[in-house]
Amino acid sequence: MAAPAEEKNLSVVVHKAGDLRLENRPIPEPGPNEVLLRMHSVGICGSDVHYWQRGRIGDFVVNSPMVLGHEASGTVVKVGSSVTTLKKGDRVAIEPGVPRETDEFCKTGRYNLSPSIFFCATPPDDGNLCRYYTHNANFCYTLPENVTFEEGALIEPLSVGIHACRRAGVTLGSKVFICGAGPIGLVTLLIAKVMGASQVVISDLSASRLKMAKELGADFTVDVKKDSPQELAERVKNMLGGMPEITMECSGAEPSIQAAIYATRSGGTVVLVGMGPEMVTLPLVSAAAREVDIKGIFRYCNTWPMAIAMLASKKVNVQPLVTHRFPLEKALEAFETTRKCIGIKIMLKCDPSDQNP
Repeated sequence: MAAPAEEKNLSVVVHKAGDLRLENRPIPEPGPNEVLLRMHSVGICGSDVHYWQRGRIGDFVVNSPMVLGHEASGTVVKVGSSVTTLKKGDRVAIEPGVPRETDEFCKTGRYNLSPSIFFCATPPDDGNLCRYYTHNANFCYTLPENVTFEEGALIEPLSVGIHACRRAGVTLGSKVFICGAGPIGLVTLLIAKVMGASQVVISDLSASRLKMAKELGADFTVDVKKDSPQELAERVKNMLGGMPEITMECSGAEPSIQAAIYATRSGGTVVLVGMGPEMVTLPLVSAAAREVDIKGIFRYCNTWPMAIAMLASKKVNVQPLVTHRFPLEKALEAFETTRKCIGIKIMLKCDPSDQNP
């Protein structure tokens, strides 16, 4: 059923650095190619916290109030006049990036690189951490009955892992080193294993996150401690019985990127997943002399169908990643919990009538 007129659209809005508010906004009407969604589960991402704390990420600056949130799922309550693929009551996962034009990147299937793309909670585009939200129907994917709303919301970070492993060329028998056991490092671990990696070692500063990595299938874990990048690379080599062909750097920290290059076998691949400072010092001569390829990733593309299939077939289990849940009304408390790096993934429940996973 359509949203009752008297309902409020409670939304989490960042106004500027350090200024995060809960506000009631109008319930939007879907355009011809859009659907109106009653939001159910929305995960808090590190970028949401960054916009709240810093007011910007690189060239993306919060110059006007912006709704946060882009890891999301919900239920269709109204469809636009031209929508034929969805109906009221459908449970969907939301891909937050929607191309605004069919440019050269869209034509080659790499729409994530389109400079004009709409992306939830990236200035000036509003996100979906709210009760009601409209989105392009073509980027809303129906969830099978055995996939929960929370799993649907986690398809967004899972997609980063899929895109990273595709770019890295993870395949049967790959030896993989993952730097960083935060949410992105952990989903990258899950995808690397399901894509055939025979051995995965993951590093982090946090003992609790390394414990979670071990529970999720990591073959080896490395407490970074005070190792130099070269020392860390040597420890990884000793654990694996040889240097990994693939390293995926998920922290963005300069010493970690250095370690990723030193650790990777000659002729191998380093994929930069984490976003750190704009300028970093790297051992590029080591990479060049050993023909180590360095690749970047920017978000993802063409990943939702694969992620849904893996979740529905139970090849991947993301449920342990959700360590905390808050109702939308307690969003400010949830953001503070995330800022303090408590737990792994914090999920906000946006539908007051259904707080289940």
